[in-house]
Amino acid sequence: MEDLVKTALADQMLAALASVGDHIERCPDDAWDRLVAKHTFNQTVFHTLFWADVYLGRGYDAVREQAFHRENAAIFRDYDEFKKQPPSLAYTRGDMRLYVAHCRERARQVIGAETAETLRGPSGFDWLDISRLEAHIYNTRHIQHHASQLVLRRRLDSGDDTPWHKSGWSE
Repeated sequence: MEDLVKTALADQMLAALASVGDHIERCPDDAWDRLVAKHTFNQTVFHTLFWADVYLGRGYDAVREQAFHRENAAIFRDYDEFKKQPPSLAYTRGDMRLYVAHCRERARQVIGAETAETLRGPSGFDWLDISRLEAHIYNTRHIQHHASQLVLRRRLDSGDDTPWHKSGWSE
């Protein structure tokens, strides 16, 4: 049962991240800085990937210590996402391509390493009084919430749609 749960969790998170990757690729250049709800398209992409990355870990410090973050410090700058303020920075499409690839690989590794015991354990975040299993589901829902905002922006701007990802392992 543990393998079934881990495979389903990873598969659905990877599919949600594949959706975000599609949005990065398909967003028209003139819409990259256009508003999606309260933030620009590129800020929404970054926010989605950043919190996916955070929730795959266990706390703020864990995300900062990753090699990807150290090697790409210019993307993360002062970790503005941790501050209680609206985003003010812009992000390049190239950086977001790198980041979505990182998040997809990280999801494979992190969820693949979970055990029945760790999935039953705490989420790793003081503000999420749920199990680690439920935190992965919560994370996937958050990714998909913002992927929906991004597809709506694209549909309004160009009529473009995105393919539905049933599975994420092969993408």
